[in-house]
Amino acid sequence: MTRALARSHFHRSSLIRVLTDMALVDAVEPGGTFAEKLGQWVDIASAITLRSVHSASVATPAGAKAPAKASSAVGEEFARVRAALVQAIQKSELPKPGGPLEVEPTFEPYRRYYMAQQRDMALKVPRLQARVRAVLVGASPALKQLAALDEAFATMLSEREDQLLSKLPSLLALRFKHLQQGSPQAEQPGGWLARFGHELQTVLLAELDVRLQPTVGLLEALNPHFDQEKTHHS
Repeated sequence: MTRALARSHFHRSSLIRVLTDMALVDAVEPGGTFAEKLGQWVDIASAITLRSVHSASVATPAGAKAPAKASSAVGEEFARVRAALVQAIQKSELPKPGGPLEVEPTFEPYRRYYMAQQRDMALKVPRLQARVRAVLVGASPALKQLAALDEAFATMLSEREDQLLSKLPSLLALRFKHLQQGSPQAEQPGGWLARFGHELQTVLLAELDVRLQPTVGLLEALNPHFDQEKTHHS
């Protein structure tokens, strides 16, 4: 349980930490309201998963576990999906400013790029989570109950998740404007536009970790020896 809590703490803080480092968590609403809401939402998701995992691990009789092949297969699928999403973020070509040199670059191409990555995550992560649930259903009565709870809470929290994560492009638009005003040298190597591209990818990776967190909790319930670090293919 301690291992799960430590890993959850990392995921819970990663996105908020990235936004804080860029001084953006209080840019949309005064008084840090956005950061507070984001933190509360992730705390709720973490608490649900961890409490369910703990209950399942206590209730499951010794030796009651998913078949080794099913557990291994779904762990490998998690690794493949996560690696593909990470690669899409890190390797995809970022938007180019385009247009005449005298025309200042605009954020709009980056907004479209970010939202396209979000749509990809929103499509693939729930499918992966559902696959893990399906394996839990066949593992034991306790893990079947965990799968049902996870599905119910995912439905309950999905709208709130969408509302909060949909604000990230607007936050990045503010960051884009701030960097643009601070330095006109967008085209130079290491200029502000290159810095912004790196920051955009960092936020996307942090968002991906948040989205994957419930699935990680399910995998840890399925296999106490599941090590997410082995699935990271940066």
